[in-house]
Formats: sequence, structure tokens, C-alpha cells
Amino acid sequence: MLVQQILKDKAQGDVVTIAPGSSVGEAAKTLSAKRIGALVVSSDGTDIAGILSERDIVRAIGSGGPGCLADPVESLMTSKIISATRDESVEQVLGKMTQGRFRHMPVMDGAAMVGLISIGDVVKAQLAELAMEKEALEGMIKGF
Repeated sequence: MLVQQILKDKAQGDVVTIAPGSSVGEAAKTLSAKRIGALVVSSDGTDIAGILSERDIVRAIGSGGPGCLADPVESLMTSKIISATRDESVEQVLGKMTQGRFRHMPVMDGAAMVGLISIGDVVKAQLAELAMEKEALEGMIKGF
């Protein structure tokens, strides 16, 4: 299965962004309200400055206290972004996510972000693919 299939199955407009210069506290409120695990830091919704995850915020609070909530998102975000393209396989993306130990990956078309996939999206796609293969094999065995 390819990344483009994952994007097709996801609701459109599901990438939540936050503007550079926003506070970490604003980001935490957005993460909580939207019930998501990461925000893309972007000035226009397609250009990526970085990604800020709930893990980033928890680590900062744990090491420096709640004062970090007033800091700009740029102070905590990951700015070295590893991305996927629509034509990459689920296996390739899963490998990147596992190696980098992150749970969210932007999908790019050239320099523009066209979506965001999570480890949950990737695992769901793999499970669906395995279920289809299982059904096909059972059909072959049973003679359907």
C-alpha cells in the first residue's frame, strides 16, 4: 500500500497547523482541544518550519517546569523534518518512523505539504492489507 492511499482514506483538511511565534501554551491548548498528538508549525499551511508534539511539551515541562508554556513554539519544535511522498510504501514510511522514533510524518509534494500521517494511520493501513491478504489466501484454500 502507498502513502497516497492512506491520505485518500483520511478526512481532508486534517492537518492542524500553528503559526510561528505562537506560544507553547497555545499549542498545548490546540493539541488538547483537537485531541491530536502533534502540530505542524507553518506560516501558510503548506510550508513547514517544524513539528511540535505533545512529547516535546511534556519533556520541556519535566525538565524546566511550566514556564516553558510562555516560550515560542520554535524553541521546542523539531525543525529537521523527515517526510514522505505520496508514492512511498507503507513499509518505507514505517521504517523511517521506527528509525527516527517519531509518530507523525508530513507528506510532501515537492516543497508543499499535502498531508500528515501518524504511526496509527500506517499501522491501520498495514493491518488492512494483511486482512485482505488473509481473505485472499482463505479463498484460494477453500476454492472460492
